[in-house]
Amino acid sequence: MSVNEVYVFRPFKLIALLCVFLALGLDVVALLSPAWVTAERFSLSLWESCSQSEAAWSCFSTLSSDWQIATLVLLGAGAAATLLAFLVALISLCRGTQRRHYRTVAVLLFTAVVLQSCALVLYPIKFIDGTVLQTYHEFNWGYGLGWGATIFMLGGGILFCLRTDTYEDAIGLAQLLPEASRENETPAWRILLFSCLDTLSPAIEKS
Repeated sequence: MSVNEVYVFRPFKLIALLCVFLALGLDVVALLSPAWVTAERFSLSLWESCSQSEAAWSCFSTLSSDWQIATLVLLGAGAAATLLAFLVALISLCRGTQRRHYRTVAVLLFTAVVLQSCALVLYPIKFIDGTVLQTYHEFNWGYGLGWGATIFMLGGGILFCLRTDTYEDAIGLAQLLPEASRENETPAWRILLFSCLDTLSPAIEKS
């Protein structure tokens, strides 16, 4: 008797992994962006502030300011947590040990969301508080990418929290039934219903 190996395709978790990858990419670009705040003859990033006098640009480091260092540390910690979550999720999906690590990945992503949000709220408040706005300033694409990364982190965390395993396993089992037994097979909705009842039965018994 031959033994067939079965692999169940999990689209929700792959979408979640894609969200984490996009969040990580956007976060790295935001960290390296030269344009967080721009104005006429002025540009401010997380690393340096540049201004133009006559024809030449002069730049100096912004790491002497406490709030800018705090912003950079918070964003870096959020990016590190996102990278760790991506690696754990990727290894889990490749090795087939998904369920035990879903919660860990979600916790890491929600932690990154909190860190990123704190940094992105702190940055404009402290900038406006400590800057005399002689000309019109605007928060540019670097700052926007930071929020974009945060949104993808939140989306990935929510998807990793959803218990879609029962549904995906039921659909995968229905698709993998032998052709010879199609006439006598159990419908997919019954498999899904029985799986849900089996999952909920311990909670019902306790109540």
